[in-house]
Amino acid sequence: MIKSVYIHIPFCDSICSYCDFCKLLKNDKWIDLYLNSLEKEIKEKYKNEVLDTIYIGGGTPSSLNIKQLNYLFKIISIFKKSKNIEFTFECNIENITEEKLKILYKNGVNRLSIGIQTFNEKYLKYLNRFHNNKMVIDKINLIKKIGFKNINIDLIYALKNETIEELNNDLDMFLKLDIEHLSTYSLIIEPNTKLYINGEENIDEDLDYEMYKLICDKLNKKGYIHYEISNFSKKGYESKHNLTYWNNEEYYGFGMGASGYINNIRYDNTKGLNEYLKGNYTYQTHTLKKLEKIENEFILGFRKINGINKIKFTEKYNIDIKSIDIINTLLKENKLLENKKNIYINPKYIYISNDILLNFIELNLKV
Repeated sequence: MIKSVYIHIPFCDSICSYCDFCKLLKNDKWIDLYLNSLEKEIKEKYKNEVLDTIYIGGGTPSSLNIKQLNYLFKIISIFKKSKNIEFTFECNIENITEEKLKILYKNGVNRLSIGIQTFNEKYLKYLNRFHNNKMVIDKINLIKKIGFKNINIDLIYALKNETIEELNNDLDMFLKLDIEHLSTYSLIIEPNTKLYINGEENIDEDLDYEMYKLICDKLNKKGYIHYEISNFSKKGYESKHNLTYWNNEEYYGFGMGASGYINNIRYDNTKGLNEYLKGNYTYQTHTLKKLEKIENEFILGFRKINGINKIKFTEKYNIDIKSIDIINTLLKENKLLENKKNIYINPKYIYISNDILLNFIELNLKV
């Protein structure tokens, strides 16, 4: 049963450091046409399930104007929502206004995810962001005043020339804001991005590890739960929507460039605006065989700090997880650990978890 929906709003009101795509689409005519096509896609594909999570991401959904926001919520009013739904909306701090926040709150949004990236104004300029710390403090206070009690911010670390002390200052600023969730990402310079074209390089691996360890240790001491490789939350504020992905559960993906997973089929929507507006929503599909589903279960499930529940794994795939050779090998090597319920990556190896996850690609397993 599908219980989650992701909606992609690929528009932005500023030019990011990574691509020029959004600036081509910052045009009310195209946005209106896009929302009209989004409505048609949802009506065509949604099958009236009761949803536990909705996530509206981008791009920057908060860059929509008031008329467009109201239209978006009219579109998604078709969804049946559970009583305890987690309803997340991504925002840029620059375009949050009291009027927009009240519209979100009135329409049931109860979790905001905000792309702060850093509190260091030197690095904000490097990332081509236009807010400052006073703006962040004022907007977070406004968000709380409106009534939102579940806030996430994204924090990027391992920036060019960033020091441990500067990262520590960013973490101090996060803690002063007293919000519920932090998602952390080490900056990776990807090919074909502006930073790559400008000749930027990733920082030293040893420093990257020191930074990751600082984040884990400092947040743990302040009572935040490290529940996924890159995510930390106060108790009870783990992201239900993201856990849908990490638990390898099915979900809808609506909008240009969105991905979804339905009836054992993973699909990617077109990234071409003209195709999307024509109603040619889906670009490619792939039907998963049982072995692929198991591989995904490991690759996604071991991102969680608590790992994979042994009983649920057996119920899902009719296989004892400890009958799989690579699981036993990694347990013997102490790279995986187990307790009564779960098998999980040894905390000592979390930082290099990708090296462990590579073991689960192209499993040699009879199913």
